[in-house]
Amino acid sequence: MDVVVCSQPGTLIVERRPIPAPGPGEVLVRVRRVGVCGTDMHIFRGVQPYLTYPRVMGHEFSGEVVESPQGSAHKAGDPVYVVPYFSCGECSACRKGRSNCCMALSVLGVHRDGGMAQFVCVPERFVFSARGISLDEAAMIEFLSIGAHAVRRADVKPGQRVVVSGSGPIGIACALFAKLRGSEVSVIDSRPERLAFCRDKLGIPNVLAPSADLIANLLSISGGDMFDIAFDATGNAQAMEGGFRYVAHGGTYVLVSVVSADIKFSDPDFHKREITLMGSRNATAEDFDVVLQNMRSGKIPTDALRTHRATLHDFPAAITQWLKPESEVIKAMVEC
Repeated sequence: MDVVVCSQPGTLIVERRPIPAPGPGEVLVRVRRVGVCGTDMHIFRGVQPYLTYPRVMGHEFSGEVVESPQGSAHKAGDPVYVVPYFSCGECSACRKGRSNCCMALSVLGVHRDGGMAQFVCVPERFVFSARGISLDEAAMIEFLSIGAHAVRRADVKPGQRVVVSGSGPIGIACALFAKLRGSEVSVIDSRPERLAFCRDKLGIPNVLAPSADLIANLLSISGGDMFDIAFDATGNAQAMEGGFRYVAHGGTYVLVSVVSADIKFSDPDFHKREITLMGSRNATAEDFDVVLQNMRSGKIPTDALRTHRATLHDFPAAITQWLKPESEVIKAMVEC
């Protein structure tokens, strides 16, 4: 089979490897689509801190069952998606139903080789049916689930004012699912094409660029109160620190993005407003299912989100173009 390997930062090569043989309790999946996300870009650029090279990237993927354990609900030819967060099922977090932050978490495409290959073996408990949606859509479930999880963590309610900083794929996912819950959503981003996408494709009327007037504009939009819930999806420490200013008294601030840095904030201001500060990591199978049901009912604009496409063999050349802001990538899809 063909596999794309990131042998070192900045270098992707196509290798030939044997098709893996499934072990006990594993499903052999013929990979059909792989979504490319910010993590993959970070791996390629050499700025992903939780990784060793060489590595096969790809944690957003869908495919078809080739072989499954005896008695499995998955049959040959079935379309499936994969939850790429391999949790232990036994630690403190798992026992609380928080497998997304398992103490021994291993993520496909980061801690172990992922789906940028023609075949992959996956433990059956992380493989789910994708019937009723396309393979493209099934490969988008993972990134959308991260936003769905953050929105669920924050317990967004109808009528609440929500602001999302950063309108890459994860920020878009947060905005989408906050909007689906009936909240009033605003988006902040420095890239005008991303703001235009949120306005024109997602129907979010309040899109703002950072400026000297940003706080005044946010106060005006929020009726002087600021926002019940603020999400950060920027991956930028300075922006994450600035986001504390967007939270209303009694509001909630959710850090969805992660950086290798300390985040500082004013303790008197934090206490004065009695802000609830949350981290949101990955997603659970429950969040994946929420995304799946919304896709099946046509509530996710998947055609608009999928902006770029390449074959597995063309991917090493394509990624260098997709890294450029002028390419205006939202979600790129690799066909295997």
